[in-house]
Amino acid sequence: MEGELQKFKADFFKALAHPLRIRILEVLSEGERNVNELQTALGSEGSAVSQQLAVLRAKNLVSSIKEGTTVVYSLRDPLLTELLAVARQIFDNHLVEAISLLEGIRNEK
Repeated sequence: MEGELQKFKADFFKALAHPLRIRILEVLSEGERNVNELQTALGSEGSAVSQQLAVLRAKNLVSSIKEGTTVVYSLRDPLLTELLAVARQIFDNHLVEAISLLEGIRNEK
């Protein structure tokens, strides 16, 4: 069972391993969107957005509901919003460390 958990985690993080997929999740963390709204928010063409949405759907990270001729997407699990926020905090911490290191190097001159 332990190996299955690591496989799940690895597959989960692989699904997050694309900048456009991360951005889609960030936009969806603000609320439901259809493909046209996602394209506008992301400034990206439809085929790229649709491709990445397919990956996110296959990994059960987003869900979709058909409303007439429009498909509306949302986060499958609201905890994804928290995960993205934690990732942002980790990124910020790394930046602070890098800036401190750079300042230390500059002060040695």
